[in-house]
Amino acid sequence: MTDTLEEPKISVIISTYNAEEWLRKVLWGFNQQTFKNFEVVIADDGSKSSTKELIGQMANEVFYPIVHVWQEDDGFQKSRILNKAVVACSADYIIMTDGDCIPREDFVHVHYINKEKGFFISGGYYMLPMNISKLISLEDIEKQHCFNINWLKEKGIPKTFKNNKLTAHGFISKILNWVTPTNASWNGHNSSGWKNDILNVNGFDERMQYGGQDRELGERLFNFGLKSKQLRYSAVCVHLDHKRGYKTPESIAKNMGIRKKTKKEKSVWTFYGITK
Repeated sequence: MTDTLEEPKISVIISTYNAEEWLRKVLWGFNQQTFKNFEVVIADDGSKSSTKELIGQMANEVFYPIVHVWQEDDGFQKSRILNKAVVACSADYIIMTDGDCIPREDFVHVHYINKEKGFFISGGYYMLPMNISKLISLEDIEKQHCFNINWLKEKGIPKTFKNNKLTAHGFISKILNWVTPTNASWNGHNSSGWKNDILNVNGFDERMQYGGQDRELGERLFNFGLKSKQLRYSAVCVHLDHKRGYKTPESIAKNMGIRKKTKKEKSVWTFYGITK
């Protein structure tokens, strides 16, 4: 038996909560990947049974194995379910993304070839409006239309600098990765790192609410001595539109307080993570 059949080289964590229409498109996107040796671990923060049914159905349609990690609905507990998903990953290297981000066909490959000890990878996303998010079909994903700027312009996307995220390739994307003013932080929608590094800082801080819980993990990884690689013009996904119901001034203030303490004390470990 070859090792490709035993252990996947990459685990992809996809977070979701009651968003079957979007999750289906994302799973279709992973079915187009040029790099095949990965598993998908779905971090499900308490979705209804319809999500479980969709995952069961999709597991029969896609080439990659799917692991469904679910917890009871207890309000917004994304950090908690992500920690459970990290533990469930069987590969040494983990990509994290969200159930509303369709990956381009080279997404896993780009993370795979750029992984390096002592680093985590920070990718970006290209935000789509609701009307285009809705109309993207299986065929549009199979033929990669939703990453084609001309196709998107036909549907009404304006001409902006961020279109370079979809059009830049090779040398140009490397230059844009290098000159972008955006910090290479840990972004929940598109980041990757070594499972051991995530375990060494005890995963996500489960006190964190909506907004920035991924950044706080990245800040502890920095404190732990890791550096980050900026790949926002190379590791590409399109972000489907949705409401952000959990974002409150209180949750943002609480998160900022935790992050401020992490930075000030140069913490590497959270007492509210994987190991309690």
